[in-house]
Amino acid sequence: MLYPEERQQAIAALASDRGRVAVTALAEEFGVTTETVRRDLAVLERAGMLRRVHGGAVPSGALTLAEPGLGERHRSHGEQKRAIAQAALDLLPGADGSIVLDGGTTTAALAELLGAEHRLLAVTSSIPIASRLSVPAGVTLHLLGGRVRGVTQCAVGEATVRTLAELRVDVAFLGANGIAPDHGFSTPDDAEASVKRAMVRAGQRVVVLADSSKLGREHLVRYAALEDVDVLVTDQGADPGIVAEIEKAGVEVVLA
Repeated sequence: MLYPEERQQAIAALASDRGRVAVTALAEEFGVTTETVRRDLAVLERAGMLRRVHGGAVPSGALTLAEPGLGERHRSHGEQKRAIAQAALDLLPGADGSIVLDGGTTTAALAELLGAEHRLLAVTSSIPIASRLSVPAGVTLHLLGGRVRGVTQCAVGEATVRTLAELRVDVAFLGANGIAPDHGFSTPDDAEASVKRAMVRAGQRVVVLADSSKLGREHLVRYAALEDVDVLVTDQGADPGIVAEIEKAGVEVVLA
């Protein structure tokens, strides 16, 4: 049996490693009551080591307004993103189908895999993705207009949202900065969130591509609830407890 201080340090380490910890799972893991775990979480939150959320806790940095630039995101979890993109190929519509691609490095990894054999109409708000998709002969590209945000190199604003409101595509592929059972799919910027919401509405099927580090994280603006998304494609490092909660909401989870 661990002393309270030892148990609290272990809980903080688990939260950092997993991105999110659940009260019930911690109680079982350490052989204590859920009330004891909640007291531990309260101590750790006061110390600034984590932040409590519904049913558990996340690292103190998980609830954030910060938004990494494209360069930083390209360097992060590259192998997992490539595996996710490969798995997402199975979710493409058939020949002459239509897709919308959200900006981001994981959706960009999917764009990298599209070749002449993929006969698709592709709509995107992302300048880097549009540049890539202008090459394959099989892809008919539509680039959304609007104000371009430097940090994401994506079009945002009223014109972008208005255009998306007139569209209906077979599959919408989106990224996410945060995915949490009680907060849904989120991003730090409200302008980006508005475009993502419009993409969700435009898709007959909605697929989110996100590496496992995004699970358990909550950002400022929610763009979709769990029930708004049909499929989440993530990697094998995903926390089983969070995956189970997402699946319980009716989302199909594919582990790449």
